Amino acid sequence: MKKILLATVALAALAAPAAAADLAARPTYTKAPVVAPVQTWTGFYIGGMGGYATQDNNSFGGLVSQKGGFLGGTLGYNWQQGPVVFGIETDAAWADINGSIVVPGASFTSKIEDMGTVRGRIGYAFGPAMLYATGGYAWMENKATVTVLGLTGFGRQFHNGWTIGGGGEYMFAPKWSVKAEYLYKSFGSENYGVGGTVPSGDINLHTVQVGVNYHF
Repeated sequence: MKKILLATVALAALAAPAAAADLAARPTYTKAPVVAPVQTWTGFYIGGMGGYATQDNNSFGGLVSQKGGFLGGTLGYNWQQGPVVFGIETDAAWADINGSIVVPGASFTSKIEDMGTVRGRIGYAFGPAMLYATGGYAWMENKATVTVLGLTGFGRQFHNGWTIGGGGEYMFAPKWSVKAEYLYKSFGSENYGVGGTVPSGDINLHTVQVGVNYHF
């Protein structure tokens, strides 16, 4: 009986290391790392913007040079191919960009009341940041007012033009971005019927604006 018991104990002792080796050889499993979504600019967006404009020439025969602020909205679409971003954007703004001249008994004022653009954009993306150039069509509506000895007359005209500029945009949240841009806008001359036919001459603006966009 003692021999049988000793043989059993010896077999158990020999089997233990083998069983431990089998347990050690079993594979271990770990969770896969969470992969952050790839940043993309592709898609539609809508937003608000505002800024300030100054006229770089005198219009209406050298009488006025206009300046002032504007506030409006933006709608656009981006398509990203690698780091290059192509886009189209349109904006429209209410404006109070004006200039005037006053002499004894008379005054003349020119005021841009609203304006907008339809532009193409091409940019280069650095993850959540993008630098871009932009250009296209620009429009504005201007009102000219003449007051002589207490009598007032005015004319309003729609001006067509073009714009070119550039800016930067940063995606600070998954669907939100902020941007800042500079645009040069040039509008063609129109004739105003205020105390006779008065040509405006070209009206050229420097505009600086900032905005916030929501991306769909």
